[in-house]
Amino acid sequence: MSTEQTALVRKCRGRPKQFDRGTALSKALNLFWRHGYEATSLADLVEATGAKAPTLYAEFGNKEGLFRAAVEHYLATFYEKSFCLLSRTDLSVEQAIEQYLRTTAELFTDCDTPSGCFMISASSGMSSSSQDIAEMLRGRHLSQERTLCEYFEKKKLTDEVPKTTDSALLAKYIACTIQGMSVQARDGASAEQLHRLIDLVLVLWPELNKATAAQPLAH
Repeated sequence: MSTEQTALVRKCRGRPKQFDRGTALSKALNLFWRHGYEATSLADLVEATGAKAPTLYAEFGNKEGLFRAAVEHYLATFYEKSFCLLSRTDLSVEQAIEQYLRTTAELFTDCDTPSGCFMISASSGMSSSSQDIAEMLRGRHLSQERTLCEYFEKKKLTDEVPKTTDSALLAKYIACTIQGMSVQARDGASAEQLHRLIDLVLVLWPELNKATAAQPLAH
C-alpha cells in the first residue's frame, strides 16, 4: 500500500453504514472520464464518491480495480442500448448502423456526462506503468470492432450485406468513425455537427460495401 493510501486509511477508518455501489461507480466513472486514469488520484475518488478509503478498498481492491469496475459500469449503462440495435431483426443493416451511430453521437454530447467516449478519453496519455489498463481498454475497443464484424458476417448469410464485402474492413471504418466522433465531441462539436457527419456516412453507405470489397483487410 502506498504512503497516500496508508494516510487515507488512517484518516477514514470505518465503513459507512450505507454504501451504494452503483452511485459510487457513477461518480468514479465521471471523474475518470473527465481526467483520465492516471490523473485521478485515490484522494480524488474518496472525495467524489463520498465513501471512505477502507470502503473503496473492500469493494474494489485498489484504484485499478475501481477503474475496471467503472469500465464495466460504463459499458452496461451507456453502450448496451447501442449494441442491442445490432440484434434487432426489424431494422435493415443501414438503419441499424444509422441508429447505432446516432445513439453514440447523443452519448458523446450528453450534457449530463463528460464529452466523448469514456474509454477513448481515459486511455490517452497513459505511461508504461499503466500498461495493463491500456491493454484492457484496447481489448474493449477491439471487442466493439469484432462485434460489428460479426454483425456484418451474419448479415451476409441473409444477403443483407454483399458477400464480397470485407466485414473486418467495414467494421474498422465504423469504429474509426466512432473514435473520430469522440475526438470531435471532446473538442466541442455539438450533437448536430456529429449527426451531419453521420448523414455523410449514410450517403456513402451504398459505396462503402463496394469499396471494402476492393481492398480486403489483411487478417
